[in-house]
Amino acid sequence: MAEYKDVLFPGLGVKVQPKARTLVNLDTIVYTDQSKVSVNTVSLLGFAVVVEATPMSYIWNFGDGKSVTTTSPGKAYPAKEITHKYLKRGDVSVTLTTNYAARYSVAGTGWQYVEGTVAIAGPATGLLVREAVPVLVDPQR
Repeated sequence: MAEYKDVLFPGLGVKVQPKARTLVNLDTIVYTDQSKVSVNTVSLLGFAVVVEATPMSYIWNFGDGKSVTTTSPGKAYPAKEITHKYLKRGDVSVTLTTNYAARYSVAGTGWQYVEGTVAIAGPATGLLVREAVPVLVDPQR
């Protein structure tokens, strides 16, 4: 079943808010809207095999050496369910590794469970982290 791992277990993409750019010390929201149970049928040695992959946990790597593991795929603003504050400016790549529980059925003979979970890394999402600098101005001009 290892040869079908990439096809049957999707690598989930990360959504970031604000999109593509954030500020130092600002709550940056991350989530995925692709998280759902995946059901696929493949042919293996002439038998139809139904494979079901259920996301169980998510490892969010923020690209600055920090990461967090959740059991939720997060939600878009205004939920602020999963956030991260960057402490310095730079260009980072945010990635999501999804841990799937899996089960399969060969030719309708009943479900068999795969022991443990299967970790699948999704594509990286680039993010520019910038720093806002206050500037005093003369209101008379």
